[in-house]
Amino acid sequence: MSSFARKALVLVFAAVAGLGALNAVAASKSTARQASGEKVAVLDGKLAFTLPKGFSASVLPAGSEANGTEGASGTLYSNATTRTVVIAAQNTIPQGAKVQDNDAAFLDDAVSGFLAQQAAALPDFSKQSEKNMTLKGLGVRQIDSTATMGGGLTLNSTLIAGSGTRMAVIQIISRATDKAGHAALMKQILGQ
Repeated sequence: MSSFARKALVLVFAAVAGLGALNAVAASKSTARQASGEKVAVLDGKLAFTLPKGFSASVLPAGSEANGTEGASGTLYSNATTRTVVIAAQNTIPQGAKVQDNDAAFLDDAVSGFLAQQAAALPDFSKQSEKNMTLKGLGVRQIDSTATMGGGLTLNSTLIAGSGTRMAVIQIISRATDKAGHAALMKQILGQ
């Protein structure tokens, strides 16, 4: 299970990482559509939430076999006013592996892989906290961290979940100076 989770997580992030999430806020205006309280759903709707007004949605390029991201898909939501980004991505777990909706071993391995990937990609990545939760029967891990992205320090909350043959990663990125806005957005996403 360990290698499945790590490989799947790398595939999800490989599809997302090439975009330069924070720089996409400005660049995505020509292809984005305004999301007025748009519902975001992954894992066949098992993890779903509604974004507040002000976000624009841009579909991420489909994964490809050539770059090792075949099957990955997702959407980048950006708010130019708050300079907040939400990335919702999912991919098939490699080699036909299946996980339960609250598979602790899978989630442990996925979090471990995520932390290693972030530490390698972001020199000042700093994990702040980790939470285990169950949302409507779906096991979700939340990792809160800070890192410099897009030219400034950011607050990051990452949600990782898996169900059946799919896994999903939701990453919420805000400016470090917007702690209240980040906390409010997380409460909305988590239904609190």
